[in-house]
Amino acid sequence: MSRAEDIFQKLIYFGEDAIDEFIINRQTEELFLDFKQAVSIGKNYNTLHRDDRKNLAKAISGFGNSEGGVIVWGVECARDTEIGDVAQAKVKVQNVHRFLSWLESAISGCTVPSHNKVRNHIISCDKNGDGFVATYIPKSELSPLMAVGSSTIYIRSGSNTVAAPYAVMAGMFGRRPQPNIELKLEEKSLEILKNIDEDMLYPHTIDNPPEKYIRINFAIQAHNESNAIAREIFLSCTTQSTGGEYNKVRFLNYNHLDALTGIAGHLNLITRPELRLPPRGLLKFANVQIILSPFIEEDFRLEGVIGADGAMPKDFRIEIPKNQLRSFVAKALKDEDETQALCNEFFAEFLQGNI
Repeated sequence: MSRAEDIFQKLIYFGEDAIDEFIINRQTEELFLDFKQAVSIGKNYNTLHRDDRKNLAKAISGFGNSEGGVIVWGVECARDTEIGDVAQAKVKVQNVHRFLSWLESAISGCTVPSHNKVRNHIISCDKNGDGFVATYIPKSELSPLMAVGSSTIYIRSGSNTVAAPYAVMAGMFGRRPQPNIELKLEEKSLEILKNIDEDMLYPHTIDNPPEKYIRINFAIQAHNESNAIAREIFLSCTTQSTGGEYNKVRFLNYNHLDALTGIAGHLNLITRPELRLPPRGLLKFANVQIILSPFIEEDFRLEGVIGADGAMPKDFRIEIPKNQLRSFVAKALKDEDETQALCNEFFAEFLQGNI
């Protein structure tokens, strides 16, 4: 999930509370986020006000030609000399459902070519019909988007939307659609297992081996979310620390990919030259098992990166401080009947990155 989509999903899930958090934390406008007050109030108008239309067209061009972004309609900004424009107050959009309709009608005529993947969502609506709207503008996979009216091609630069310099425009016009590889973790499960002979995890020769341990399973997949074919798709994983000598990380079922020679604790995979992943296609890299015992001596850290030729790499990691790891393992061994809830808790709490 991109940063822009993450912001949009947060607004959908938390509603007006997310806006309150922006204001309390003095959230700045940034590469993926813009705040706007709506001028359209309905007086003498039956369509989007020209100023709102201008802001929408500029944002679709700027965010669409960059890495995507979100406009939150109904937030007033204040200028901070050190960090830039910050969210200061809520100024509700009047008749928010009508405003949403105007936005939807205006989108197709805001840029050339039109960006047909722009989405709008009403964040909240009070009893008077006023509220807030979020506009999600994903990165465009078409040729550069020119804002209608100003006949300008914009890009996003920090918290500003600026006209694209000639060199950037020249590169964009010659840009072929690039693959976008996203990480997906599937087949997630958590098991409480005994130290049986068949597993050979803890030899009986060691003193006081654990009687039980936790095994967390998941599959690492690559999802091509673009309209371009992806080639030379890769995954690199590094186990920096397992939490102790009785813990392990295992990588399984990756024989269909080329594995580069590495060192212990590293997995380096890349697809063979003849393999191509079509748009919306899925590729399974490997199954992963994380073995955790009650004997925790250090932090746990597994990190990796996925990508493809011409695609921006995406980082991810599972990082657990030793005290939290001890607590989690103890809880799991105590509540053996709650494996699904524990599995959900593990990934929600400790998985970070471009997921």
